[in-house]
Amino acid sequence: MASFSDRLKNFHPVRKIVYFFVGLFSYPGLAIINKLKISGTEHFKDLPPRNVLFVSNHQTYFADVITFLHIFCAVKWRKNNRLGVPYYLLNPFTRVNYVAAEETMKGSFISRIFLLAGGLTVKRTWKAEGNEKRRGLDPSDTRKITRALQHNWVITFPQGTTKPFAPGRKGTALIIKQMKPVVIPVVISGFWRAFNKKGLRFKKKNTLLTVTFKPPLVIDYEAPAELILTQIMDAIEQSKKFMLMGKHHWQTGAKL
Repeated sequence: MASFSDRLKNFHPVRKIVYFFVGLFSYPGLAIINKLKISGTEHFKDLPPRNVLFVSNHQTYFADVITFLHIFCAVKWRKNNRLGVPYYLLNPFTRVNYVAAEETMKGSFISRIFLLAGGLTVKRTWKAEGNEKRRGLDPSDTRKITRALQHNWVITFPQGTTKPFAPGRKGTALIIKQMKPVVIPVVISGFWRAFNKKGLRFKKKNTLLTVTFKPPLVIDYEAPAELILTQIMDAIEQSKKFMLMGKHHWQTGAKL
């Protein structure tokens, strides 16, 4: 039986209130204090209302997801590749969930409030000190995500950490094999430079933030999970072949 908090965050009027206030306070940092460049929202045009999985690299705990929610709301109001004036917060797009580490979402009052925006908490794959600790796929975590996909879009970060070029989690590929969703790869950049690790404080202003939505992946759902995961990591530009390119980008970007 669902807990009271689960029922509350699935109650869309509550989500709309959370979206409005989170969106209102976060908008200046994304579109005024920094510069947000969005591309690829034309790929949303023919997406079904459910069973769509957005897979992305990860740079901050909250700013990444908050930006995605802004973009989804703007697209609902027929704003492609831009936010513009955020009147879209008056009637936001709420048919979306996002996957987040349980420890992160229970860490503060703000994170608990943001959990009401559709958070799906899962047990962390990584130790707190940053060392990798592989765990078996938790069936309860898998059920949360599969249930969400049955009704909504879902945002997930296969690496489960903000550390660049960390290996992806096989659980993401297993969920794809099971649910056969439309998979949209997303590549973000600039967030680590603009915000602190939580994504709630500024590190550097006037930073270019980019969010690129790629076309839906053509996936062989019968392929081994390892091959599907490799395809995902290539698509979000976090595989080994992008590592040297990423290092160069980081070095040149740090000089901007």
